Amino acid sequence: MVDLLSLMAFNAAYAEAIDSDALERWPRFFTEACHYRITHVENEREGLPAGIVWADTRAMLEDRVAALREANIYERQRYRHLLGVPVVASADAHGATARTPFIVARVMATGETEVFATGVYLDRFVKEGGELLLAERVAVCDSTVTDTLMALPL
Repeated sequence: MVDLLSLMAFNAAYAEAIDSDALERWPRFFTEACHYRITHVENEREGLPAGIVWADTRAMLEDRVAALREANIYERQRYRHLLGVPVVASADAHGATARTPFIVARVMATGETEVFATGVYLDRFVKEGGELLLAERVAVCDSTVTDTLMALPL
């Protein structure tokens, strides 16, 4: 049975991979065929599928990390995630669906720190080979204003 503690541990490891700049680990939190999207609350409310970031395979997530490391030019920054307790909608031996609130602070190379994003993760977890993975994560941001410096995954 997928339980609350396993979801909280998963989310902590997910955030730690991003926050510690171990981005190469980030795609491994997802199934091969997955859905990852960053959107905002109005798009989600209206059922609009467009996202600020959109991927439907682990390979696309790996390409995003490679682009961040090798091709994209952006001001260096890092994140610090603060995650709430997941609200589990359903759970069984095969997976779970949950909503997890988040706050992400962005720390710039200058040391300036600001609240960068707040919102909720809408997740569908599955068990594959005994491992908990994300089949779907939609990060729904509370603000409809998108910072052009959104480089790292949420």
